[in-house]
Amino acid sequence: MTRAAILTAILLTACFHAPAPVREVSVPSGKGAAEPFLFAARDGSLLLSWIDDGSVRMARYRDGKWSAPSTVVRRNDLFVNWADFPSVVEMPGGTLLAHWLQKSGSGTYAYDVRLARSKDGGRTWSPSAVLHDDGTQTEHGFVSLVPDTTRPLVHALWLDGRKMQGQGDGHEHGGDMSLRYATVDANGRIAKGAELDGRACECCTTGMTMTANGLVAAYRDRDANEVRDISVVRATGNGWTKPASLHADKWTINGCPVNGPQLDARGRDVVAAWFTGAADQPRVYVAFSADAGATFGKPVRVDGNAPTGRVDVLLLPDRSAFVTWIDGAGTDTAFVARRVTRDGKAGPIVTLAKSTTARGAGFPRAAQIGKDTYVAWTELQPEKRIRLASVRLQ
Repeated sequence: MTRAAILTAILLTACFHAPAPVREVSVPSGKGAAEPFLFAARDGSLLLSWIDDGSVRMARYRDGKWSAPSTVVRRNDLFVNWADFPSVVEMPGGTLLAHWLQKSGSGTYAYDVRLARSKDGGRTWSPSAVLHDDGTQTEHGFVSLVPDTTRPLVHALWLDGRKMQGQGDGHEHGGDMSLRYATVDANGRIAKGAELDGRACECCTTGMTMTANGLVAAYRDRDANEVRDISVVRATGNGWTKPASLHADKWTINGCPVNGPQLDARGRDVVAAWFTGAADQPRVYVAFSADAGATFGKPVRVDGNAPTGRVDVLLLPDRSAFVTWIDGAGTDTAFVARRVTRDGKAGPIVTLAKSTTARGAGFPRAAQIGKDTYVAWTELQPEKRIRLASVRLQ
């Protein structure tokens, strides 16, 4: 039996609603490619970006066919991090915006967030620009890019280490990591950034989404007692709100767990997914909001009792959630998914592929085009490569 047939057989025996056709999708990336990112474009196409041999690459999937892969950037000083991956998104009007990490100095954590634009579908790219304006040789990353709904503009959220300058090479021993925001337009103009939280966890993925009421962002916070739970901030007509706790997990940990939240929205409905290791009990939670992220309901636990985390989440047209994460231990570790309804009912856990807790497995990503939910992940064995599957939810 072929690898594709095996994957399909696994998925067909454990789907959310029978029948649910599932298929593996070939990818244009080759051996050694890793760190995939997916973006659902407005025209019904899917953008896939990845890292391959010192390059950030991308291709577009439309009507069952891939465009020729293009190179966004190729350099020998890219900062490659298994948990902090590049992305490509599309603005209203068609301009593509890509981000990646690039070394800014000799220090281990001296790197910038770089941006480039393409107005011809990714065939050519503008010279790069730095997202942040501080000029310090410190760490900057864990970027979330969200296109505006009407304007040719992208909203950017990131972790910013400018206050760590001169505090040593290790990010756990310097000043505070902050959470910052800026916008980037189709001409590359970057609005002056705003600090949203002056003290955040140092190296967890961020999440941001656009609601009918404006932007909502989620991230792992860090208080004076080393409680590192998930906080939420919202953009309002009066500016950004102060950070509010999403849920009191009370996870006290003296170090970054490298496991951040994700968000998705439709109108005023929002879904959040996150991992916690509070009380030495690893869990993955999903919570819903009906008021554009101002409040969230009681979290629903979705994991299989041994989660590693590395979550992603989509809010489906029926307002249920499609959540993915890595679960299990040893040879039973797998990249899995589950559907959760707004009233807290969770479908069976679906095994998408065998996986590992190794860092190289990275963070699987998901995106939805029409009725198809696409999931991409890094496979390490028998050889390192990117895999992509499509799940048709009924």
